Amino acid sequence: MTISVGVCLLFRNNEVSPTEMAVAIEERDFDSLFVPENTHVPVVRRRATPYPEERMKMLSSLFDPFVTLSACAAVTKHINLGMSVCLLTHRDPIATAKSVSSLDVISNGRLILGVAGGFIAEAMENHGSAFKQRWPIVREATLAMRSIWQHDEAEFHGEFFDFDPIITGAKPLQAGGPPIWIGSNSAAVPDRVADYADGWLVFEGRYRGNAIADLRAACNRRGRDFAELNVSLTDAPQNEKGLSQRWADGYRNFIFMLSVDSATQCLHSLDELAALVGKFRENQETKEL
Repeated sequence: MTISVGVCLLFRNNEVSPTEMAVAIEERDFDSLFVPENTHVPVVRRRATPYPEERMKMLSSLFDPFVTLSACAAVTKHINLGMSVCLLTHRDPIATAKSVSSLDVISNGRLILGVAGGFIAEAMENHGSAFKQRWPIVREATLAMRSIWQHDEAEFHGEFFDFDPIITGAKPLQAGGPPIWIGSNSAAVPDRVADYADGWLVFEGRYRGNAIADLRAACNRRGRDFAELNVSLTDAPQNEKGLSQRWADGYRNFIFMLSVDSATQCLHSLDELAALVGKFRENQETKEL
């Protein structure tokens, strides 16, 4: 039996130290630490968001993920460090490719790059990206970064990004770049993953379908090997019954989301989750004997 368990923390204030939590996560035998990204929240928005205003204010105060994970890389040795997710509609792919390469080397090849376009149209527009073009932009940015990571003289010619050969000597430690997982829940995601990604961050309860079966079907259409892809359940149930149900559904990779209002609260939650995971692993191993 192989099970991977990670934690996603929304670092945003001085009450909770990312480095302290990273060490705590590694000490409790979790496999990964994920952090999200959001540069800002426009005050005036044309469309309703799926979150209340307090949640939106919290998203506006998130720490920069590259800075945060670089600090976490310096104090840990084993856990994977992931982004859930890096918003490529907010970023230039050449500069982002350099940041990714640097962090992958600093972390000794432990980076997982979750990517998406985001959901706030005005925020994308502030960065020069159109909401309706967000997924074509994500695809091109991903392909452009891969070209930079894989070639000494990289070039890319697309609709949104276009550059003649450039020299970028800083390469990721992971050959070809870190694994890229798409974090989204629309019906189009399985085909996107099979087209240009290495995995899928499925948010619990938001995908209307059978994520694993649909990704298998998309891989068959695209000629991809499903076994080479990762499917991780984000905001996984924090109880044994829920985990067992998702295990029966075929999930083997789980990411828990925790509040980070205070260090004491966060450490207590990590202890409870570690106990839950230990019991769950033991029960699954017993069933397989």
